[in-house]
Amino acid sequence: MTVPLSIVIVEQDRDRAIAIVDALKASGDYDIHVIGNASGLARKIAGLLPDVVLIDIDNPTRDMLEELTLASGPLDRPVAMFVSGAAGGLAQAAVEAGVSAYVVGGLQTERLKPVMDVAIARFQMMRQMRTELDETRRALEERKVIDRAKGLLMKAKGIGEDDAYAILRKAAMDQGRKVAEVAEALVTAAGLLQ
Repeated sequence: MTVPLSIVIVEQDRDRAIAIVDALKASGDYDIHVIGNASGLARKIAGLLPDVVLIDIDNPTRDMLEELTLASGPLDRPVAMFVSGAAGGLAQAAVEAGVSAYVVGGLQTERLKPVMDVAIARFQMMRQMRTELDETRRALEERKVIDRAKGLLMKAKGIGEDDAYAILRKAAMDQGRKVAEVAEALVTAAGLLQ
């Protein structure tokens, strides 16, 4: 048995909120919450911990986008924003705030599910890219530390790069640690001795 997707709808107009809820219920099994007032949006969304946020607003403001940046926590969940018209320059600000889908022309219930699916897919793709970028940065930092440690060993022992790496690798195996951890300890110790 799967857990239903939790959706928060931000919609001030009660009748539109009901229409959105009805359209979602017709397209699947969802746990739906409606927020009728956008003030304190970040706190309200954080309290509900939804999987997806759908915002239907005529004219978003920069203040609302700042709230959205806080609400997306940062970028913890897909957000689809439906706006009535192209508010000059706010599309870029919305994307920077973590909006996964920015739809101009308002919310039409027949487009709701496909747009939500695209927002979820785009969010997952962006999260994967951020994860890969973080892993790449971490690997690069580890590589820099290992290179510094090898340099210290090469200078101190008068050995070549391969021998210095072999010493680091053996120490890591003997201690049950990663090579990068041993290298970091060596660089730190060398810094203390200077």
